[in-house]
Amino acid sequence: MNEAGINGVNMQSLATLVESVRQDPANARTTWSSRVRWLGGFRSEARTRGLAPTEADEPMELAGGNSAPSPVEHLLGALGNCLAVGYAANAALTGITIEQLSVEIRGSLDLQVFLGLKEGHAGFDSITASVRIVAEASRADLEALHARVIASSPVGHTLSNVVPVSVELAPSHPMST
Repeated sequence: MNEAGINGVNMQSLATLVESVRQDPANARTTWSSRVRWLGGFRSEARTRGLAPTEADEPMELAGGNSAPSPVEHLLGALGNCLAVGYAANAALTGITIEQLSVEIRGSLDLQVFLGLKEGHAGFDSITASVRIVAEASRADLEALHARVIASSPVGHTLSNVVPVSVELAPSHPMST
C-alpha cells in the first residue's frame, strides 16, 4: 500500500464516489465527450477534458505517416486501459494488492469494407485480451476479481453489445482551433 492507498488508488475518493452513487443512483449517470480535429492526411487529434491532445494516424502500410497509434489501436488501448482501471479499483476495494498487471489485446478486421471494395462489417471481427496479474491473492480471489472486472467494464460492454451510434453531418462553418 502506498500513500495513495491500495494499488495507488485514492481510497477516500473512491469510497466517496461509491457512497454518493449508493445514496443517489442518479449520480451514476455521466456523459463523456471528445472533440476531434483533422490535421491533414490520416492524422487527427482528440481533445478531452482540457488534457493534452491525443493524436491518431495510420501506419505506413495503410498509407499513413505512422506518427501515432491508429484509431483502431486507440480502441484496443481504450479497452485495455478500462480493464486496468477495473482491476485496480476492484482489487483495492477487496484489499488485493497488485504488484504487476498487463493486458495484451488483439483484434482482427478486414480492410476491404473500409476501402470500399466490398459491402459488410468494417469493424473488428473479434477482439481477444490476455490479462497477466501478479498480486498478493489466491487464484480463486484473482478469478473472482477477473469476473467482477469483466462484468463491469464500460468499454468492454460497449464493444460487446450493440450500441446505437448516431453521426450527423452538421452545417458547415469556419471552425476554431
